Amino acid sequence: MLGERCHGSWYPVSRAESRLSPGSARLRGVPRSVEEPRVTEDSDSTPPRVATDRPTAARVYGYCLGGKDNYEVDREGAREGFRRFPEGLDIARQNRLYLYRAVRYLAAEAGITQFLDLGSGLPTDNNVHQVAQRFQSGARVVYVDIDPVVLAHGEALLVEDANTTVITADMTRPEQILDHPETHRLIDFDQPVAVLMFSVPHGIPDDEEARRAVHGPLERVPSGSYLAISHVVSEDRDMAERSNAAAKDFGMPWKTRTPDVLDAWLRDLEPVEPGLCDIADWRPDPDQPPLPPVPDDLKPFEGSSRLGKDFFEYGGVLRKP
Repeated sequence: MLGERCHGSWYPVSRAESRLSPGSARLRGVPRSVEEPRVTEDSDSTPPRVATDRPTAARVYGYCLGGKDNYEVDREGAREGFRRFPEGLDIARQNRLYLYRAVRYLAAEAGITQFLDLGSGLPTDNNVHQVAQRFQSGARVVYVDIDPVVLAHGEALLVEDANTTVITADMTRPEQILDHPETHRLIDFDQPVAVLMFSVPHGIPDDEEARRAVHGPLERVPSGSYLAISHVVSEDRDMAERSNAAAKDFGMPWKTRTPDVLDAWLRDLEPVEPGLCDIADWRPDPDQPPLPPVPDDLKPFEGSSRLGKDFFEYGGVLRKP
């Protein structure tokens, strides 16, 4: 049920998971042109230069996961941000664990073979295509991010998988993503698609733009498609305002909303059990692959989310009827 906190434990889909590895098998019945990997910028816009004077969400998030593709401004931004909101480190890492469980469900149980990963961030361990292809060897993935650093690192990602592409586009302009030639090269909009928006909507402060970023792709995909989403929330108005102000101080777009806002956006979709909830409670699996260790300078903040639940990430997987 929308708006309820979910509970309980969920375990791996089957033992077969441990026997399967990421694949890049040729798609049956798909023209060879589909397998010509490309990394492209949107033809209608010039991406911003690489920002080294302020932190970016993609690089800070990657640093929280143990990534190396960041600058000192990102590392300092993470440290200062977590001094104000220490729960943020656990939230970021829980989001990555949730990504694995959600994509595993979509590929292994829902049978989805097409994924549109919006706001994908920098490549790290267990990327969407790697998780999906453990269960659907020909799964196709379009990664989308506005950060040019993500685009640059996509070249390395594409070397290993021909059914994956990376494009740069603005999440607030969904038509820019949906009409992109690379999207049409890999995604068949007559077949079910999984739209992924992990930790994306809170990075769009304008409420209408954020709602449109969520709804735009859903209007294009057919019945039987899915949305996997997460959004940092708080029902404490003062805490929400402080988190927004802290992000603004570092030049990062941000808006902490309440769970009710996300519930309203998604009311026409069918939530998959256990519904929308704290993502740490969405089908928790103690045996899923672990994340890389927390960077040493962030270790003082590790485990802070256990101190309270006034500030957390809310989300789940939902089906378009």
